[in-house]
Amino acid sequence: MNVVIASSSIDCGIGCWDLQTGAEQLRYKTCASPPHGLTSVGCRFLACSQLRDPSATSGHVFYWSWFKPQAEVKSFPAEPIKPLAANSEGSYIVGGGSSGDIYFWEVATGRLLRKWHAHYRAVTSLVFSEDNSLLISGSEDGCVRVWSLFIIFDDVRRQQASHLYEYSFTEHTLRVTDIVMGYGGSSAIIVSASEDRTCKVWSLFRGRLLRNIVFPSIIDAIALDPGEHVFYAGSRDGKIYIAALNAESSPSSSYGLHIIGSLSDHSKPVTCLAYSAEGNLLLSGSEDGLVRVWDVKTQNIIRMFRHAKGPVNNILIVRRPLPLGRAGSKEQASSRRHETSLPPPLEKYANSTDEDMDNKAIITLPATSDLPSYLSAQLINDHVKELQEFCVNELLDGEQMEGSEGKSL
Repeated sequence: MNVVIASSSIDCGIGCWDLQTGAEQLRYKTCASPPHGLTSVGCRFLACSQLRDPSATSGHVFYWSWFKPQAEVKSFPAEPIKPLAANSEGSYIVGGGSSGDIYFWEVATGRLLRKWHAHYRAVTSLVFSEDNSLLISGSEDGCVRVWSLFIIFDDVRRQQASHLYEYSFTEHTLRVTDIVMGYGGSSAIIVSASEDRTCKVWSLFRGRLLRNIVFPSIIDAIALDPGEHVFYAGSRDGKIYIAALNAESSPSSSYGLHIIGSLSDHSKPVTCLAYSAEGNLLLSGSEDGLVRVWDVKTQNIIRMFRHAKGPVNNILIVRRPLPLGRAGSKEQASSRRHETSLPPPLEKYANSTDEDMDNKAIITLPATSDLPSYLSAQLINDHVKELQEFCVNELLDGEQMEGSEGKSL
């Protein structure tokens, strides 16, 4: 079952609805989340950072199982955690601190494997790459940084490197509000939004800016079309702008260069977006307390959810497991009980007695019948280099063709 999960900045819980029927499933209690503070951990349970008072010097991270409304596990990190993200398998959770530090925990044990100073100001957004080898962070300092987890967990390379990040994109002049990443691992594109009213498209392979788009209003949320032809940008004027990545756009557009249209129905700022490839649906949340489901082909609203009394600031689309009572056999029921058992709380500090083990932590990659369950950083880099030239050039070629056509006119 695909469900829509939405949270708020005020303590009015987490809403959960069936995406297909619109029926409310369960309301999870006691939650006041910052933007990007809600995540699904391997589709097994929900995790959310808690930040009721922006000036607080401490924060919390809560876990909810799918079928109980109360938070069952509570963690107390060393500082307030704003964005929270889990890798695709749900084996690791990463959090961004108000100090600019990034915390990297192992879910199964709760161990704090790594902490590093990533930004000069608070971290605002965190995104894993599709292959889980990279972490992208945005900050109130206006910077977008790309972190290779192979370097973060390799002591020799850490000591040899002048800095830990792969790239540091500093072209934004104000706070970064959202980041999305396309497909292709180290050859993917990144789109970042900022309070400077721009969205910028970056090439990971080239390590440079591909496209800069200026919007009529500040953009707080972005969602990428799976085909990577356009992206959607939710703005503080209540509109959702449609911006071209590869498609041509007219300089005479009423919204600006590369902006090819808009969706408009929210009465207040759009705060969060999510895209469902099943059915080509765009979901938008707003300060008006509503979640709208858009059919992107017709640009019509097909469903709306009301989130209690508070503004919506996070949306997830998650494939939720069936309740235990609907399991088809004893074996399935036993499997589901195992899946729904929650791990221990996240450590506040790294255990100094386990320092040597922490230094040897291994980031595992999805195993196949032909590959071992983990690979060295050098081998990964060799594979990436072989694929990069083939994977990255579509957008760049499009830009070059536009330039050549302009010269020939």
